[in-house]
Amino acid sequence: MTIDALPHRTRHRIAVIGGGASGVLTAVNLLARSDDPGLEVVIHEASGVVGRGVAYGTNDQRHLLNVRARHMSAFPDSPGDLLDWALRTGRSDDPQGFLPRADFAIYLQDRLTDVADDRLRIRAGRVTDIVRTDPGSDSDPAGGFEIVTERSRSRADAVVLCLGNQRPAPLRDASGEPLAEAPWHLANPWDLGRLRTLPADARVLVIGTGLTAIDTAITLLEDGPRRRVSLVSRSGILPKPHVEQQHTAWVTKVPAGPLTADLLAAAVRAECEAARHLGVNWRNVVDGLRPHTQDIWRRLPLPERRRFLSVYDREWEVRRHRMAPEVALRLARYRFEGRLTVASGALHTTTDLGARCAVSTAPGGPASEVDAVVNCTGPLSDLGRATDPLLVALRDSGLIAPDPLALGLDTTLDGRVVGIDGGVVGGLFTVGPARKGTLWESTAIPEIRAQAAGVAAILSDQLDGSGTSTFEQSTLGLTPK
Repeated sequence: MTIDALPHRTRHRIAVIGGGASGVLTAVNLLARSDDPGLEVVIHEASGVVGRGVAYGTNDQRHLLNVRARHMSAFPDSPGDLLDWALRTGRSDDPQGFLPRADFAIYLQDRLTDVADDRLRIRAGRVTDIVRTDPGSDSDPAGGFEIVTERSRSRADAVVLCLGNQRPAPLRDASGEPLAEAPWHLANPWDLGRLRTLPADARVLVIGTGLTAIDTAITLLEDGPRRRVSLVSRSGILPKPHVEQQHTAWVTKVPAGPLTADLLAAAVRAECEAARHLGVNWRNVVDGLRPHTQDIWRRLPLPERRRFLSVYDREWEVRRHRMAPEVALRLARYRFEGRLTVASGALHTTTDLGARCAVSTAPGGPASEVDAVVNCTGPLSDLGRATDPLLVALRDSGLIAPDPLALGLDTTLDGRVVGIDGGVVGGLFTVGPARKGTLWESTAIPEIRAQAAGVAAILSDQLDGSGTSTFEQSTLGLTPK
């Protein structure tokens, strides 16, 4: 395989767009892999504060990681690193524990500090566009990218998009109309300030039953003992809880040869049944699949991936992405007290009453008055519908394209971004949830840390070859897949 090199310069600037977990881990790997004094890594983060992002930006210590600390290290070759950090800093002495999400942000910041030197820059401000500059242009004779923010423009030789999770798609009722912009409509579930301003006896409807919905319910119910919360989704199913760690490893077998969604589901169910007969929990079977899920996804033809998403997605998600036992106990207590309900349904009608809303969640069902409707339907994955200015600009210029399943961006297996014409955009990479369509499992730290290391390795190799060649480019700066 021919390795492209970065444009020939004495200094090379790599722009990392986004300072959440994906961006920090990418920067850490870039700085750790190279001792080149000519390397400059610039993290562009709108807030100017790195490590938090959407997933770890909460300041509510009751929002826990959904994976034990022993499995959340930033480094695959040092699996106990987070746990060691937690013990050393006095944040936890429980090797089986689940840390607060906010603590993980501090851990990421500490790890970036460990490798930071004068080659690292962190720039506050929202990136609104990335423009490809052809070799020989007046602005950038060697070629590369121009990073456009709200306040400045800067050059980069390569760009890694670490955009994290997008805000949920707008809520719509059965008529297809989006919900009114009103005081009772909380479109951003991560805006804890808005949640905390609700009345102490508020009645709240949360659309969604995933991990974000659970965090939202915990904040609402813990801060307002007289509040009542209803979680509603099409499935009405909550994530399964973790149980006490079992040390029985299970090698989950997947059929060889052509694979379909139905065959895969049947095989996993058979494995779970076989495990049950041996006294092994089904969770071990699901966890045993983790090293192989990306390979399994690649084996499924595109129509079978679509069938998996339409038939088995929720059944898989609630078992794969589980909640901490402590969180499950809290939810059970709220439900026993009658303060929390969980049901299947969807928004059917909404009537704006000013400060409140009348809403029904079943066809022909009665309308109930609530103080708030919170959108916890999950991150928008169809980036073709994203309204973020940067994504809109990149889409319009053809530098990015949605993947065929509308789960993220079209990319190669190693994270190179594919443009609208089907060609690989030289020098443009992505790490994190945007690769879900290509890899399926692309949102958890074990997958993200591997992606960050992989992209950093590619860019380091390009740095090594920077004195002899430049990116192969067509008029649009694209190379074939």
